[in-house]
Amino acid sequence: MPIEMPKGLPFSVDTWTAASRRKRHHFLTHAHRDHLACIASNSSYPIYATRFTKSLALRHFPRLEDSLFVEIEVGESVVIDDPDGTFSVTALDANHCPGAVMFLFEGEFGNILHTGDCRLTTDCLQYLPIKYISKKGSETLCHLDYLFLDCIFCRCSLKIPSKKSAIQQVINCIWKHPYAPFVYLACDLLGQEEILVEISRTFGSKIFVNNSDCFHSLFHVAPEVLSQDASSRFQVVAFPGLYERASEKLAEARAALQPEPLFIRPSAQWYAGNDRLDMTQKQKPSLVEAERDEFGIWHVCYSMHSSREELEWALQLLQPKWVISTTPPCRAMELDYVKNHCFKTHLTPDDPLWKLFKIPTLPAFTAKEALKNSIVSTSAVGVSSTAQDCKQLELKGLRTDHLELKLNLSPPSGAQPITLFGRARLGIQDSDIFNEKKSACTMANDVEMLSKQQIIVVEQASSLQENIAVAMQGSSPREDTVAEDVSSIIKDNIAEPGIKNSGDADVKMDVSWIGSSRSLSNAEPSIEKLEEADVKKDMSIIGSSKSLNASLRKLYRSMNVAVPRPLPSLIEQMETSKRVKICSNSSNERVNYC
Repeated sequence: MPIEMPKGLPFSVDTWTAASRRKRHHFLTHAHRDHLACIASNSSYPIYATRFTKSLALRHFPRLEDSLFVEIEVGESVVIDDPDGTFSVTALDANHCPGAVMFLFEGEFGNILHTGDCRLTTDCLQYLPIKYISKKGSETLCHLDYLFLDCIFCRCSLKIPSKKSAIQQVINCIWKHPYAPFVYLACDLLGQEEILVEISRTFGSKIFVNNSDCFHSLFHVAPEVLSQDASSRFQVVAFPGLYERASEKLAEARAALQPEPLFIRPSAQWYAGNDRLDMTQKQKPSLVEAERDEFGIWHVCYSMHSSREELEWALQLLQPKWVISTTPPCRAMELDYVKNHCFKTHLTPDDPLWKLFKIPTLPAFTAKEALKNSIVSTSAVGVSSTAQDCKQLELKGLRTDHLELKLNLSPPSGAQPITLFGRARLGIQDSDIFNEKKSACTMANDVEMLSKQQIIVVEQASSLQENIAVAMQGSSPREDTVAEDVSSIIKDNIAEPGIKNSGDADVKMDVSWIGSSRSLSNAEPSIEKLEEADVKKDMSIIGSSKSLNASLRKLYRSMNVAVPRPLPSLIEQMETSKRVKICSNSSNERVNYC
């Protein structure tokens, strides 16, 4: 399917969508079905096309009105008045099928060549204006700013023969089978009429066509070759169902011991498919003569699209600044010319993109002028370079013909927003990315600090349990400091920094019994008080996801993972550890650990 034209252009080419309908002018390159998709529901005046293309479009879609079309023939130029500025359009032969043209647009947006579907050969390019053709490696007099190119075979390494050579291969294949009672030609596609005309002329026989679309196009191109006799030796068959029909006819001939009919399919698709197969196969199909497959069908490499070799040759002649693949999208980036000339890290002041975005053209400048002024700047785009930087570049042996552009792609006031690619298309600036990275690093540090803090709490809790045990035995030299340690650890370490400790009153637990010289029976109520309190307010925070600060919770949720629960609190650990049980004897008091 063809691609949409950029928003900065007032016209669409071969696309019939809601977005393209908002364009003020529409162009149709040819009448193949894939270029007419949805034209009945999304068409609007005017549609520029050749008369033959218009007639086929009206035949395929009877709902279309003839008044929608404006005829333009090969070699004609039309000047179109548009609110954004007058521009001209020239129709050029696309060498693809009857009625197919390329459109050359020239206006304030730049010089644009849209090829549609094409076969760029010497005969095709000779009709382009001479100012766009380079000679002997020299630069063209006038550059094409954009080339919207048909790149369907740019991944194919085959040296596709010319149309004339392929037609001769079909004729030779028929000569080699003089006893074939019928010759079935899979030539029902618009653009293969030339094959039928040459066969009829060579063998002096008319051709029976049972396909209505093919009959209609052939009737307009060469009505003299058509036959109404279904018993004619030469017949056109449709490609869908070709293999089933060939198997049936060949089986019937073999069963009757009669000469087999001849099935020929002139198409490059079969060769392109075999070209993508594993290289370990015995032999690739021949490109200089017809090749028979395992089903009994003869193939000839006939193509209405340019080969990779032809595309590279045409690009060297045209020398466009930007190349965009129309069918299929993004395929042009695999061409050598595009890799060497169209991959840009910096936009020069005269780049055609500024015209497309309706940003005023920047004045041309050189490195020497920049050195004189020390700093070069414009209002439309921020361009800065100091004389010291340029000198350093010259010392390193680097070119300073084009200064590095620090682009600020914000459009002038009143202009429409600019649509770019990648991060710019999403409106993400480098400062936003830096802030996101900085915030992520800060949150990661918070997680690391919280983990370390919780580990310290566990270690101190373990040490605290040992001190409690020794204190209860009355032999600890640190009795006076144990209570302070417990209180400080619980208060300072359990509550997370940055969260207001709403349970300060509960955190101040009754731990004075640990270092007291009172009897242990007096300490028993303190233990019961500790067990009954449970520090409800702190427990609602500690040990749950609420104890994490807002930035950490946001980090976990942005990664679509559950917010983890922190380590258990010190009080929970104390409850699960061995608890003190007081046992009384008649002679003395002792402490047992249950």
